[in-house]
Amino acid sequence: MDHDHENIPHHFICPISLQIMKDPVTVATGITYDRDSIQRWQSHRQNNTCPVTNQPLPTAADFTPNHNLRRLIQSWSVSDQVPAKEPSSQMKVMVVNLIKNLNNLPDLKLKSLKSLEDLASGNENNIRVLLKEVGVVRAMITVVVSCYQNREIVGLKEALGVLYRVRFTQDDTRSVLSKHGRIISSLTWVLNLDACDETKKEKETYPVKSHLITGFENGEIGDKDAASGEIPGSRKYKSDDTKTSMKLHAIVLLKDILHEAKSLVLERLDSDFFKTMVLILRHRESNNLEHGIKEVLHVMLTTCSWPRNCSMMIDSGAVFELVELELGSPEKDITELIMAVLFHLCSSADGRAQLLDHAAGIAMITKRIAKVSQKVDERALMIISLISKFSGTDGVLKEMMKVGTVEKLCMVLQVNGLHSYSREKAREVLKRHSNVWKDSPCLDVTLLTRYPN
Repeated sequence: MDHDHENIPHHFICPISLQIMKDPVTVATGITYDRDSIQRWQSHRQNNTCPVTNQPLPTAADFTPNHNLRRLIQSWSVSDQVPAKEPSSQMKVMVVNLIKNLNNLPDLKLKSLKSLEDLASGNENNIRVLLKEVGVVRAMITVVVSCYQNREIVGLKEALGVLYRVRFTQDDTRSVLSKHGRIISSLTWVLNLDACDETKKEKETYPVKSHLITGFENGEIGDKDAASGEIPGSRKYKSDDTKTSMKLHAIVLLKDILHEAKSLVLERLDSDFFKTMVLILRHRESNNLEHGIKEVLHVMLTTCSWPRNCSMMIDSGAVFELVELELGSPEKDITELIMAVLFHLCSSADGRAQLLDHAAGIAMITKRIAKVSQKVDERALMIISLISKFSGTDGVLKEMMKVGTVEKLCMVLQVNGLHSYSREKAREVLKRHSNVWKDSPCLDVTLLTRYPN
């Protein structure tokens, strides 16, 4: 927004970008920044200090969303202080009527959904604020849950598109989960639409003949089917691109919901949910879902703090798929998420066993040390420490020598400038197995006492 800074409340301005904050977050020092700006400050400059106070920030920086400030900024942005035109009362009435039409005949319902999606897709934020005010979030969730319960997908793309563009606040999430307990199952179902097509051979019914024109002209639908408005068998409803778009929207919405969900919700997730997350990782390329991987990893990180969830992830093959994903040399933020999730999973014996069963497991963890970021260094060293302490058989310790883990630990111990936590973890592992690794040419026993506890 190109507003005159003299008219903008100073606490709406990000201290880094000097622009109005879109997603204000508060860091450990109590200063609020725009999320994108503080993340770029840390990643691009490798700077773990607060830009305003110059005080150190935690390595794994936890940002607290400032919801009150965000609501103030949104309210101010659609007020008379901004040149943008406020939605008229006629617009509000129109949107309310569109929502009411969702309870009418199927053809009118679909037309109304398309109109709401068009409104949400526009560039004017004040229209999206209006949509939320009149209850479009609740209405779209009702549509998504209804599609899930009836196993039909007419209108599903439009409802997901509206939700994706309007998004959830913390208050929205709590309201949604209290009134629509099946929304998580519904979004998970969206992610499994291909499986539904292949195994359940669901019958998909179309509300009006206009939706059958393309299939009729292509000879995919006979005269009788076109007249009845029904498509037999398990023929795909939309193109692959449309289905991919629906899935990407569902992944983002799941991430938003679970990020704000209370522990009671996270504790009740079932094995099918985690199987779906792992399948997305496994088939990301064939399903064109590469752009949703970061959201899936965020979901896994949000939910893996509970041992029960970790166990279900491991049973679904999560460790193997995470290693495979990392072997593809993803971007830095993806690697940081992978290592964070792997650390939680390797806190259990089954998780460590799965990592060790992968031929490149230990080698991959080793190679990432001192190559990506301080966050990755710390997580990788914690994983190696867990393996050496609880799963350090003779075979595992020999493999660590073979793939260069011992050499990398020695390097961490000697390199100046690395965080003291990293040096301490490396020293701890080397001391623990110095009798096995004593013949390693890189291991200098004096290094193990140079940095006291």
